[in-house]
Amino acid sequence: MQMAGKVMKAVQYSGYGGGAAALQYVDAPMPTPKKDELLIKLEATGLNPVDWKIQKGQLRPLLPSKFPFIPAVDVAGEVVSVGPGVNDFTIGDKIVTMLSQSSGGGLAEYAVVPIKTTVKRPPGVSAENGAGLTTAALTALQAIRDSAGVKLDGSGKEMNLLITAASGGVGHYAVQIAKLGRAHVTATCGARNVSLVKELGADEVLDYKTPEGAALKSPSGRKYDAVIHCASNIPWSTFQPNLSPNGKVIDITPTFMSLAATFVKKLTLSSQQIVPLIVSGNSNDLALMVNLVNEEKVKSIIDSKYPLEKAADAWAKSMEGHATGKIVVTFGE
Repeated sequence: MQMAGKVMKAVQYSGYGGGAAALQYVDAPMPTPKKDELLIKLEATGLNPVDWKIQKGQLRPLLPSKFPFIPAVDVAGEVVSVGPGVNDFTIGDKIVTMLSQSSGGGLAEYAVVPIKTTVKRPPGVSAENGAGLTTAALTALQAIRDSAGVKLDGSGKEMNLLITAASGGVGHYAVQIAKLGRAHVTATCGARNVSLVKELGADEVLDYKTPEGAALKSPSGRKYDAVIHCASNIPWSTFQPNLSPNGKVIDITPTFMSLAATFVKKLTLSSQQIVPLIVSGNSNDLALMVNLVNEEKVKSIIDSKYPLEKAADAWAKSMEGHATGKIVVTFGE
């Protein structure tokens, strides 16, 4: 639903393909909140690789739901209007939320957001840090806590984890969350980010371009109970010799080939498994991550910031695939 006559600035694309050059900076109708929804004035939006993968058509015909399409789903902002049935939020609240991938809406001055995936943002969490959290931090949290079985209070047995692409959006959160659970973390990243990943808490860091890094071998000879696989194009044959007898590879960007491999592993009753992970956007997990940032137990690394009118540059940067932490689009007053 749209507010009659009211327009806002937005960035959209009108068909599959074209990359950053296909993004259009336009006037678009301002949406109106329906039942259990909020209208927010955006302050920051985090980009994720899935945003441009949808544009490339990798999830067609499911996504996007329609053209033209305003992409991005990880947003922080201020409530300016509430829909019917909303009792827990009021005008002026600062919030962090995840929009649905089917409707998008994050690259616009205003967006309608569902209350079920929305949490309040305390003063200690900036809009940029909050917008970086949703998809990336929740993916890291659910991979480590739910799929790998690490207890975040540190009460479980010490687990040996490998985190690939540990300086990226999901990876840099994964290192920090794993260390909250007192896991032993081996991490891979590019040479320029080795010191950063060590500062985030990794016990061992491998430059992925070295022979040791390419082989994923722990410098201390450990076998991994779980791999948080944030990179791409690493075959099972590279993981397998580095896994413990019941080790698992948690694939945060499952492809048709990895899903097929998962099926084969289950058919053969192998004790070593590939576990595909699709992030679940729920407010309890988002509130947990916002609190961890507020308490300075986890930090968001911001690679770069771009104003909305330069969102195409942010999009191109994301497509290059070498961001350190999160790429964020910001909104002026």
